[in-house]
Amino acid sequence: MNGKTMRAGCAIFAMVLITVFMCFMCGAVSAFAAEPATGAENVATTGTAVTTGAETAGKADNTGTKAIAAAVAVGVAAAFGAVAMGLAIAKSTESMARQPEASDKINSAMMLGLVFIETGIIYALIVAILIIFVL
Repeated sequence: MNGKTMRAGCAIFAMVLITVFMCFMCGAVSAFAAEPATGAENVATTGTAVTTGAETAGKADNTGTKAIAAAVAVGVAAAFGAVAMGLAIAKSTESMARQPEASDKINSAMMLGLVFIETGIIYALIVAILIIFVL
């Protein structure tokens, strides 16, 4: 395996690792940021829940943390994806210039690679949406 392949593999591994790390950090922060419910005794006596200012502030802080984690996850994935796409297009163009008779095969292989790279970015976007709306 040559050095360029190793660098590309390490870049993809770093992108996945950072995305997973941000997802776990958002989950850990949301678990520790939640305030205990103080209106439970009011529900038992009056039948209605009372929301205090501390609970509302805790939810607002949690939402901000989720938004930051989602933005970082999508930003890192998009940045690494853009670099990977640029390298793939540059190398395929260089290959087509060196061997024009194989340009059809090179072009189709490049398009398949670009689809896989874009799929990784879309997965990061889905993870970010899950962070915001589910966690």
